[in-house]
Amino acid sequence: MNTKEQVYTWIDENQNEVVNLLQELIKKPSVNPYFDEEKEYMQEGEAQAVLKKYLDEMGMETEYSYPDAKELAEYEGKPGYYADHTFEGRPNLFAVLRGTGGGRSMMMSGHIDVVQRGSKWSKDPFGAEIVGNRVYGRGTVDMKGGIAAMTVALKAIQESGIRLRGDAMIGTVVDEEAGGMGTLALVAKGYRADGCLITEPTHLDIAPLCRGILWGKLTIEGRAGHIELKQGDFRTGGAVDAIDKASLYLEHFRRLNKDWSVTKEHKYLPIPCQIHTAQFEAGEYPTTFANRAVLTFNAQYLPAEKDENGLGSKVKKEIEDYVRAVAMTDPWLRDNVPKIEWLIDADCGETLDDQPFFQTVRDSAQEVNSQSKVEGICCHTDMGWFCNVGIPTLNIGPGDPRLAHQADEYVEIEELVTCTKMIASILLDWCKVEEVS
Repeated sequence: MNTKEQVYTWIDENQNEVVNLLQELIKKPSVNPYFDEEKEYMQEGEAQAVLKKYLDEMGMETEYSYPDAKELAEYEGKPGYYADHTFEGRPNLFAVLRGTGGGRSMMMSGHIDVVQRGSKWSKDPFGAEIVGNRVYGRGTVDMKGGIAAMTVALKAIQESGIRLRGDAMIGTVVDEEAGGMGTLALVAKGYRADGCLITEPTHLDIAPLCRGILWGKLTIEGRAGHIELKQGDFRTGGAVDAIDKASLYLEHFRRLNKDWSVTKEHKYLPIPCQIHTAQFEAGEYPTTFANRAVLTFNAQYLPAEKDENGLGSKVKKEIEDYVRAVAMTDPWLRDNVPKIEWLIDADCGETLDDQPFFQTVRDSAQEVNSQSKVEGICCHTDMGWFCNVGIPTLNIGPGDPRLAHQADEYVEIEELVTCTKMIASILLDWCKVEEVS
């Protein structure tokens, strides 16, 4: 039996390890405090303590660190920095298993925080109930399943009597669901590796990039007037329907998307970047033309479009210029150009396919699961900061990402186990193994 077969056999014979660890993590509710949730469910620190105990028992060197907005002030204006975020009882956790030397190091990272419970659960969201081949609970997919898989992958190597030559590290962070200040703090503290695997849910696919995400609010001014009466020209005091002007932008956004479907596509993304209207607010009364309309939109951008701060200012300007150009086609809008308020700029990252880490991760993962394909993540992950400091980073994790944030979130046990084997395979191939004489 070769080295990898030993590890896979241990994982198969000890499936309860990864399932039980996931259950223990789910039973410690770790809702991010920036959600509207009862305080008793905001236990990021308690969930980290469960993992720390497990890692300590593995013999890893572990330590807590607490993000601090004042200490991170130099990062203002860069991804993940929020001056008003506080971290009492919310530590990052870092652990390292020292290699014997001569190998490459690898960090495995994930976020311990989860979103609020939400409604319409048929199971206890923090009960970690097993039904058939599924573990249910908030965070099973996003992303405590990935944390359990990466941890037990390393334990399986240990328990099989195999020693890695390179250092294996685990870094679990807080605050990802509210902007990513945990990962910023982890990187700012100086933790580095030759490669990083983030175990966000990818349904076992290999994701070498994630897109940047912009949220914006476009406010379009009109002029109120009686909706049942004939209105004169706006230049002589007539009403201007803000809904009508907003409809113009909806149409032009559709035209822009046709252009973006060509100019903002990527060979590893299933869909191109687009600008989508998510909310439309307008009108004050049924007998009055809308005085104002507000479109809240979501726009995505590619890693190649990042600015010098790692954010999406170039795409913001592109959208602002487009809004202004559309306004120039309409007499009212020309004198009342709509304004954009930017709400969110979530950063992105990419590891190119000519990089050794990309190739090792792809080949090692597909050796275990040949159906795993290379496909980027269309939403945000924390990979941006690792890439920014020169650490090649990819995402692989168990679970269907479409189940994240839903009621009755679950992960398939078989997929959890397969992912554990995939990560073990990557560790063995990247860090290399100390040969037994």
